[in-house]
Amino acid sequence: MRAYQYRHIVSFEETNLLGNVYYASHIIWQGRVRELFLREYLPEILQEFERGLRIVTTRVSCDYYLELFAFDEIIIRMYASAITRSRITMLFQYYRDTPQGEELIAQGEQQIAFMRHIANHAQPIPVPEKLGAALQQFIWPG
Repeated sequence: MRAYQYRHIVSFEETNLLGNVYYASHIIWQGRVRELFLREYLPEILQEFERGLRIVTTRVSCDYYLELFAFDEIIIRMYASAITRSRITMLFQYYRDTPQGEELIAQGEQQIAFMRHIANHAQPIPVPEKLGAALQQFIWPG
């Protein structure tokens, strides 16, 4: 099972007064992983945005199992769990990387839809072909 992977070191700015990672940071990291995937596999996306393409997040969630703290090293793995005509659902798994191995910290999900902005109206469009093809190598087996 192959995943798109992002490594991150937690900084102080991502923690709260108690010293643990603020819950919303996990959602921000989902967005970062998604954007880095697009940068790597669909770099022409910026030109498409200029032509009216819109990526709309329709649903996002995160289940938290363990806390994270400043300087924790984490690995976030992204999988495509569903691809339909105009939507993609991605699964995110967050692991703390320790000398003893990896421990699952959280798991999240995000669904995005594709729209084209034409004459002040957003119209659903199919998932860009190149993006759908790139995601095929990261399909969640479950």
